Parts: sequence; structure tokens; C-alpha cells
Amino acid sequence: MGSVIQLINNGGVSSAKGFLAGATYAGIKTAGDDVVDLGILHSEVPCTVAGTFTQNKVISPTVALTKQRVVSGLASTVVANSGCANCAVGEQGLVDAQEMTALTASQVGAEVAQTLVASTGVIGVEMPMALVRQNIGNVTLSQDGGNTFARSIMTTDTHPKETAVSVQVDGRAVTIGGCAKGSGMIHPNMATMLAFVTTDAPVEKTVLQSSLTNAINLSFNMIDVDGDQSTNDMVLVLANGKAGGSGITDGSKGADAFQEGLSYVCTELAKELARDGEGASTLVEVTVSGAKSIDDARIAAREISSSLLVKAMVYGRDPNWGRVMMALGKSGADFEEASVDVYINGIHIVHQGMGISYLRDSVVSSMNQDEVHIGVRIGDGPGHATAWGCDLTEGYVIENSAYTT
Repeated sequence: MGSVIQLINNGGVSSAKGFLAGATYAGIKTAGDDVVDLGILHSEVPCTVAGTFTQNKVISPTVALTKQRVVSGLASTVVANSGCANCAVGEQGLVDAQEMTALTASQVGAEVAQTLVASTGVIGVEMPMALVRQNIGNVTLSQDGGNTFARSIMTTDTHPKETAVSVQVDGRAVTIGGCAKGSGMIHPNMATMLAFVTTDAPVEKTVLQSSLTNAINLSFNMIDVDGDQSTNDMVLVLANGKAGGSGITDGSKGADAFQEGLSYVCTELAKELARDGEGASTLVEVTVSGAKSIDDARIAAREISSSLLVKAMVYGRDPNWGRVMMALGKSGADFEEASVDVYINGIHIVHQGMGISYLRDSVVSSMNQDEVHIGVRIGDGPGHATAWGCDLTEGYVIENSAYTT
């Protein structure tokens, strides 16, 4: 982390100035201790907004409606729920998404056109709007409500994912905070499961969108749990300018510092999503270096981290490096086999495409921890990239074989 960035203890999506959040239990999900399933994130003033969304051909109306409203470049409020994806339910899905934003706007005093909506949960079930109408008035907003909001979007997540940082931008401190959810159906493509990022920095819309795209290419687009891409994926970033100062525009002094802070927040959230993959016990970090281009490095790292055989290898603490070579070879990256070196937790096990002598027990022992790092050098080029995944365990199969029953 650069010297311009400082981590905020217990920070989250409501850490930036002017942002409030809260949630309640509406009955959309099964009841349980401290379970909440309907949340609101709100800025006291309108924000510049940017977003990225799922590339799946089957999309939730919540994604369609939010994507349409983000085009205006202004938003102040997000309503989100878990337990129901509001997807594959016909025209009623859009009607319900629109009503959710209208109810929320009325509740917090926002413009309907500046109110966005996100849903996550089971596909093919209509939103229980009677429960939403009955309970949305129970959402209390506060500056300390970020954690409650983060919990309201959880499905199979074992814990909320949230972080915030203070960044020195052009001589002043601005805050960037966020939260995310996702444990399964995770292999993003220009989007992610659900993630919401807020900042009190004054950021011009085109810069906010390009900064988000850059951050996502380093973070959410470099993670994998199971190779599946959700119908409801979205990342939103809202900037309300409450920190004051001159606006961050293309080429301005503060643009690079803001980019660094946003990328850091997105990367930390993305790593937590991979770490909390359904049934997972180990975070897998794959770094590819020496590639002919950044694109080659990215596709290679992502292919290795998403390989089911590599995931199973990590779970079994089995240094079967042939699986890494296999995944690299099918990635489409441009490299020569004889130029490949592979390392597991820093231990050199492949040189110039061939296995070399190493103490197998040492490698196995090094893999017996909650993080395993796989390093792959594929040449002498400038391309470098890191991807994150998790191991594949019996827990993933058990959890997903009975998801609705």
C-alpha cells in the first residue's frame, strides 16, 4: 500500500462523509440470529455515479433498471436485498424493481430517478413485495450503518466484506470505502457479484467510470470461485464531493492518487470474496510474470486460478505442478513451454518447462496454510498480473447440491 493511503479501522461503505446506511429483516431470507435482508445506502447530497454490470445474457431487471439510471451520471441512493434475485420472473420483475426504488426514495427523501436497486439470491422467484412494503420503513440510516448494510446483501457468505481507506488527493484527505458480497457463482466479466463503493472525493463522471474500470480489471475481474457468472452482478461507485477541494478530472493532479485508493479498496474486497468461496478453506493467489503483455499475464493468471484441477490440487496439498502447466497451456497466453518456471509458496519446482529436484515434503508442508501462492514466470516480457481463487472442497458440492431444497 502506498504512503498516500491509510487504512481506516472498522471502515466500510458509510465511512466517507455524507453517507448513511442501514438495514432491516423483512422476511425475504430465512430468519436467524442477526439476519438482515433489506438495506439502504444513501448520500445526503446527489453523487456522481459509475457502474459495471454482468455480461450474462440472462439478467435481473434490477440490473437493467440500475444500468439505465446510471447513464445519467447522478445517483444518491441504493436499495439492496438478499434472498431473492428478482430474475427470470417476466415483466413483473421490472415492476417490482421500480416499486422498490419508489418506496426507498419516499423513505429517504430522494429522487426516484437517482435511486438504484440491487438484488441477490435465488433465481426464478418473484420478489415478495408485500414484505418489502411492510418493512422498508424499519430501515434506520446512520453513519455507523455500513456493517448492517453489508450484512443485508449476504447470501452464502460466512461474513460481511468491507473496508475503507483515507487517501491523500492533491493535498487533502478523502475517504474511499466499500462492501461486497459473494461466495458462489463467481467468475466476473466486467462486473462482480454485488459491490458498492463510496467516496467523498469530488470526481468527474468520465474519470469515475474509467477509474472504476481500471480498478475492476485489477481486482474483481481477476477472481474466481467456481467459473460461473451471476445474472445479478454489479459494481457501483458513488462520489458525493463532501471532502471539498477542486474536482478530480482527467489528467488532474489527484487522479492517480484516487485511482490508487480505489484500486486498493476493490482489490481487498475481491480477495475477501475469493477467500470466502463456498466451502473453501484456502485462498489461492496466482502471479504470472514475464509475459509478453499485461493481457497475456492476466488471462494466464486467471486461467490457472480458476482451474478446477488446480483448486483440487491445493485442497489436497498436492504439489502436482503438471496441472499448473496444463492450465497455463490452455489459457491462450503467448509463451514458449521451455521458458516456464513455477514456484509454490516461493519454492522453485519447475525450470524451463521441466520439473526439478525439490524436497516434496517441504512443499506439502508449505501448502498446509490458509493461503497458497503460485508463481509462474513465462518469459522475459513486461507483462505481470495477479489473480485470486480458492480451493475446491466437498463443502462446495454439498452447499450447492441442496441450495433450494
